Amino acid sequence: MTSRKSTAKATGSPCKWSERLKDEVYRQMYRLEASRPGAEAALAIALLRAWIASGAEGEMPQSHEWLMKICPICIEMIEDAMNVSDTDKRCAQ
Repeated sequence: MTSRKSTAKATGSPCKWSERLKDEVYRQMYRLEASRPGAEAALAIALLRAWIASGAEGEMPQSHEWLMKICPICIEMIEDAMNVSDTDKRCAQ
């Protein structure tokens, strides 16, 4: 099992925290592109953490704008990966 750094406990300025969450989302997108096991769930969790943080007091408005742009892309990636996975399972039977 690969070790992960938890972005939920990030400390520091809101800007730094926001950048760490963005990095985590991009990292999970890359893992999904590389067809790593569990990447769909990890990307979904990273997005949820980013959305929760975007509602936090002192969060930058740019973070919300970024999420509005990146979420549709991530959702499409997750759905595509799940469809490929389902197709592979059906072909194996």
